[in-house]
Amino acid sequence: MSSLLHPLRRGIAETICRALLMLVLGLVLQAAPAAAMLHAHPDSDTGTGVVRSLETLRDLDYRSWQVVAYRQGPKGGVLRLRIVGYPGRVRLDHPTPLLASSGRRLWELRDVTLTNPKLVNDGRDAAAEFDLAPLLEDLQSNRPLRLELPGVFSELPIPPYVVKEWRQLPGWDDPDPAP
Repeated sequence: MSSLLHPLRRGIAETICRALLMLVLGLVLQAAPAAAMLHAHPDSDTGTGVVRSLETLRDLDYRSWQVVAYRQGPKGGVLRLRIVGYPGRVRLDHPTPLLASSGRRLWELRDVTLTNPKLVNDGRDAAAEFDLAPLLEDLQSNRPLRLELPGVFSELPIPPYVVKEWRQLPGWDDPDPAP
């Protein structure tokens, strides 16, 4: 009888060790959820504060775009969304409205690129800027968005964690302001 118990105990111990190893590996290798990455800094030209959310996302054609949502000035300041492609690979014409959708909802964001002196004087024509306020005023949740810039990309998915960052922009205060 004792000869049967010894292999049985070893099998149970091995099974428990494997289970613990799988649990530890699962915890170590588990991806951390995305956190809001809003950053505040002074604008070098105007001296006013800027709060921004910056992400690099891929459209459905697998082209990368830098997507920057920002607020200039204090709470209630100007809200903009800047889309930047790689210079030489894309040329953005202005004005072209940006279409944003979520489910059945559709927003048309006004192209305000030509009101930004930095972008007007940039000969690369690889950036466009849009009025983000109407979208943020209307959004009630952090549902994913789909952006379309006619003639440039037909669908740029915006994940929920990015939408959450954008929705925090209007009232965000820097918890650790620079001296």
